[in-house]
Amino acid sequence: MSENTKTSNHNLEENLFTEFPKPTAQEWRDVVEKSLKGATIEEKLVTKTYEEIALKPMYGDEDLANYPYLKSQPGEFPYVRGTNGQGYLDQAWEICQELDCASAEEFNRVARHDLDKGQTMLKIRLNDSVETNNGNPKKGLILKSVSDFRTAFQNINLEEVPLYIETVNGGQAFFGTFIAYLQQQNYDFTKIKGCIGTDPLSNLVKDGTLPYKIENAYKMMGEITKWSVKNTPNLRNILVQSHPYHDAGGNAVHELAFAISSGLEYLREMDQQQVSLDDAASKILFSFSIGSNFFMEIAKLRAARMIWARIMKELGGNDASQKMKIHSRTSAWTKTIYDPYVNILRGTVEAFAGVIGGTDTLHISPFDESIKPSEEFSRRIARNTHLILDKESNLSKVTDPAGGSWYIESLTYTLAEKVWELFQLIEEKGGMFKSIQLGLPQDLVSKVAKEKLNNIKTRKDKFIGTNIYPNLNEIPLETKGVKNSNEVNLETGKNESLEFLTEVISLNGSSVEDTIDAANNGAAIVNILHAMNLEKSDGLIVNPLTIHRGAQSYEELRQNSQKFKDANGEFPRVFVANFGPVAAYKPRTDFVTDFFEVGGFKVLQNKGFTSIDEIVDAFKNSESTIVVVCSTDDQYSENVPTICKQIKGQNPDTKILLAGKPSIEEMNLFKQYGIDDFINITVNNFETLVNLQQNGGFMK
Repeated sequence: MSENTKTSNHNLEENLFTEFPKPTAQEWRDVVEKSLKGATIEEKLVTKTYEEIALKPMYGDEDLANYPYLKSQPGEFPYVRGTNGQGYLDQAWEICQELDCASAEEFNRVARHDLDKGQTMLKIRLNDSVETNNGNPKKGLILKSVSDFRTAFQNINLEEVPLYIETVNGGQAFFGTFIAYLQQQNYDFTKIKGCIGTDPLSNLVKDGTLPYKIENAYKMMGEITKWSVKNTPNLRNILVQSHPYHDAGGNAVHELAFAISSGLEYLREMDQQQVSLDDAASKILFSFSIGSNFFMEIAKLRAARMIWARIMKELGGNDASQKMKIHSRTSAWTKTIYDPYVNILRGTVEAFAGVIGGTDTLHISPFDESIKPSEEFSRRIARNTHLILDKESNLSKVTDPAGGSWYIESLTYTLAEKVWELFQLIEEKGGMFKSIQLGLPQDLVSKVAKEKLNNIKTRKDKFIGTNIYPNLNEIPLETKGVKNSNEVNLETGKNESLEFLTEVISLNGSSVEDTIDAANNGAAIVNILHAMNLEKSDGLIVNPLTIHRGAQSYEELRQNSQKFKDANGEFPRVFVANFGPVAAYKPRTDFVTDFFEVGGFKVLQNKGFTSIDEIVDAFKNSESTIVVVCSTDDQYSENVPTICKQIKGQNPDTKILLAGKPSIEEMNLFKQYGIDDFINITVNNFETLVNLQQNGGFMK
């Protein structure tokens, strides 16, 4: 191609659209509002999120006019576009799947298999083997001593495989035992990567208390941090998790503000422990849940990096300190126990958002996570979701694909501004620990959780397969028993190791070296923890967050109906009295069917009735105590009085509902005829079904 031809083509591309005028935002608004017949865009097309952010139907350059850093590149301050200039081009996100095995032997078998099949980082869920979760056995791996570490990690090279472990009660005892194992295996400490972290504030707001004073927790954190800075430079040990706030129903503003405030609190406490700002920051890992609001979750990770970078810069932190290290997991709050394979789709969308948002490591929850310990099939599907996003969807081949999107950029900065406001409020209260004591995070999260719950119960917020489009014929996943942790004997160690402990560990605590020596001399983690003689925090009690899943209320409805079926051979029955033209009543019949099936009620299908006598005869044979009258509005006034009279005559306890939304005057009149309630798109679906279960004797 000649140079003249190239120049000609270039000029053509530049001038291609010059003949067309560029419409202004106001011109777009005028056209849209004309189609809205007098209503404004704000009235009809602007929606508000749980973060109190107004989402517009269209964004443009003008929406970014006042935001800084829009020209910053990936790897440049404030790292909104990622901390690595190459994004995932150098290395994709770590496939950090959580393994919730119960024994060291099982963990070793599963970990080796999954690492061979594509997992790149081991996330271990620990069980302290002391308590149960509301009477149910707790999930997680029990590691009691160096011998258990030896079994769990046999033939796994920890110089090549990073770890993510949230330590339970007594983080220093666990950490020291882990280091003792590394010593015995002659590992190069500088090659050990990942995080073995403690997060006392998260545990406090989750459980309502701590097993020991917060000062003890910070002292242990400081001891581990100082030791790790010198010996394990690539191993982080301070964990900051937003999961409790997310899993209690909070919004993205809560998650970021509380997590960043916790991170700052840990930095201040480490300063009191003589750990420098940069050293402490290098040991922090932030862990976020990724929910179902796709664009909000992308913005959440981008805003988190930006806010943290600006705070660290103001504090005098170096470039490395300004870079937030992020682990993400797909939401536990969004998962359901009914229609569980839909969880695969939820997890995929959430993981997609996490990757676009620039997470460093990622756990995609197996679809059966809310039901039972994961199995090979569910782990494989979750693991392969990573691989499809990377290898087939090529998400690792583009650096910050969200960058430059008017919508995402605007959402990122708007979210960051709201987070900053809440962060400043927390600072005014004296920091995150004080705020938790005052109940500020708990109150804010509870308020949004109630709003979410109401929207779920009225089905404005939808869980496919649970509060909309249920499948009453689904076959539940088989569950296998989890061994109760209380049935597992704790290793107490040999007598000589116990004597050794009393010699090296003082009443005021111990150094990491002391705990390493104790573990090398055969002491179990529980022995070390007891010997540290940590002071109990009897007076430290706060209101805990209410951890739950969004679909739980509807799942309880289904479980009530299932218990009724187990006892009576059939789900509670709903008889539909259809009459009039089929085309007129069918949309309402479909609505009625879905309305009741989400609660585990069986809606008796029919082809419609031509007379009231047919309706009454069919009702007699239905063995139902719930009737829904379903037709067009103009048919109701003539037929409802007779239908109610005859059905109530057969069984006065029958609940008769009418499908539709009559006027208040009509409702009062229908109630006089015998209608007990009305169902339409505006009623609280959940409360209606609860009342029917309770008053109909369907709760066993």
